Formats: sequence, C-alpha cells, structure tokens
Amino acid sequence: MGRYVARRLLQMVPVFFGATLLIFLMVNVMGDPVAGLCGERACDPATAAQLEREFGLDKPLWQQYATYMGNVFTGDFGTAFNGQKVTELMATAFPVTVRLTIVAILFEVVVGITLGVVTGLRRGRPADTTVLVLTLVVISVPIFVTGLLLQLLLGVRWGWIRPSVPPEATFTQLLVPGLVLASVSLAYVTRLTRTSIAENLRSDYVRTAVAKGLPRRRVVTRHLLRNSLIPVVTFIGTDIGALMGGAILTERIFNIHGVGYQLYQGILRQNTQTVVGFVTVLVLVFLIANLLVDLLYAVLDPRIRYA
Repeated sequence: MGRYVARRLLQMVPVFFGATLLIFLMVNVMGDPVAGLCGERACDPATAAQLEREFGLDKPLWQQYATYMGNVFTGDFGTAFNGQKVTELMATAFPVTVRLTIVAILFEVVVGITLGVVTGLRRGRPADTTVLVLTLVVISVPIFVTGLLLQLLLGVRWGWIRPSVPPEATFTQLLVPGLVLASVSLAYVTRLTRTSIAENLRSDYVRTAVAKGLPRRRVVTRHLLRNSLIPVVTFIGTDIGALMGGAILTERIFNIHGVGYQLYQGILRQNTQTVVGFVTVLVLVFLIANLLVDLLYAVLDPRIRYA
C-alpha cells in the first residue's frame, strides 16, 4: 500500500504542473487584465506600462508561470488587482464553501445512497418508478431554477430560511443552499446506486450468501452494498472538487461569498491572480480526492490489493 501511495503521489506531480500550466495559459489569454483594471476608460500608455511592471505582466508567459509557481511553493498566491492578497481572499472564501460542500456531500451520501438502495431492492415497483421520475425531473431542471424557487418559497413567502446567507453561515443555515448545490448530483447518485444494486442482486455471491441462510440485512450490508458502492464512491470523489468549483450559481443566488463568488468576480474583472490561485487549490482538491477514492476501493472490496 505504501509503495502504491508513493507512486500515485509521484504521478500527481506532472498532472498538477500540467493542469496549472493549462489554466494559467487559458486565463492569461482570455483578455487584457490592464484593461479590466482601468474600467470603461482606456488606460493611458504610461499607467498601463506601470501596472504591467507592477504585476509582472510585461514578462514572457513562461517566465510569469515560473515566477508564479515558485511563489506558490512558498505559500504566496499573488496579489489581486485591488491590492488584497489572494491568500486573504482564500481565507474568507474557502471555509464557507467547504461547509457548503460538506452539506452537499452529506445529502448525496445519506439521501442518494439510501434512495438508491431502496429502489434497487424494489426494482420495478411503484416506489422505484416514483423515484426514477423524480430524479429525472431534478436532473432536467437547471440549478438556478431550483435555487430561485426554493429561495422564493422558503425564504420570501414562508420565511422559513434567510434568503441571503451571511458570510459566517453555520451548517444549519447552509442546508437549503447545500440541497440546491447537491440536487443534480444527488439524483445521479440515486440512479447509479439503484442500477448497481439491481445488477449485483443477481450475482452469484449474493445468491450463495442467501443460500447459506444469512440474514437479509447482512446480505445487503456486508455483501451487496459494499460491492455496489464502488462506482458510487468514484462519482462522489470526483464530485467533491466539482461542487467546490461549480458553486457559482448557488453562491450567487444565496449571496454566499465563497469560492464560486470569488471566481465569478475574478473572471468578470479579468483578475488573473485570483482566478489562477483559486483554481490551483481546486486542482489539488481534485487530485487528493481521487487518491482517497482509489484507497477506499480496498476498504469496500477486500479483493482489491495495491502493490
């Protein structure tokens, strides 16, 4: 196991550099940052040259990337165009987005897997058909429609929640935004779990366990569920980074100043330092989540061993 982890960590190094280089190039060619700094009026040549020197934009792209990566390894993600450190923006944005992501993942794991197991064991019955229809509706409706509808009903009409979430939002205040963020993924987890359960229910090892006279609960939890969760764990593991980086709509609807909000503001104002810095951290989240998913395979299926 140790050798496998070491090998995977070494494989993550070129992936990290390749992904950050690609993001750095894409962000730096999406527009002129200096023009974004000056607003609607064009900067005079002297001011533009001074800003380029101040933020290192007058250097070649490869040199800008090398300088940026060298600073990253010292914990310096650069300075936003408003003069604020990117690490300061991260310190305020990531905690609330992490809490929001945890709430969303809990919805996926608890509600999604539970519904998937129930419908998979009752395939073809009314409960199965109802859940399939509901999940199809959830997948078909855009997140901004679901978010605005819940905000209007629960926040404005009925007053059950606050329509706008404060920056220091607790887990309780993030329940509805977390449900909105997880809605589509929750539907996919439900359908994926249902399909996996229904397929493995006809497997030889399940029939053997039933023929031995094992209790139904033990057959489901010890034999059927553990093997059926492997594709579900893969989906949830890759979904962690997607939820953190793709929360732009949810955070805009509920006025949450998290990672999605900062990315939106950075793209809108062509603030390359902010966008590249936040995406760099999200790349690390993706890589670590995928490593943890691979290690979790051996826990779910004892037949899997890493050399």
